[in-house]
Amino acid sequence: MKGRIRRCSADHTYTLAAQCPVCKEPTETAHPARYSPEDRYGLYRRLVR
Repeated sequence: MKGRIRRCSADHTYTLAAQCPVCKEPTETAHPARYSPEDRYGLYRRLVR
């Protein structure tokens, strides 16, 4: 387990575990992806928004 905080998308609780302790659903990282100026697909990702 890494020390990054994770978030359950079902009930929006925060935890360090890979599985939510409340609803037992898998959690996802609560942090955004790291920015890179050499991102080849950044233009396309911004156009979709």
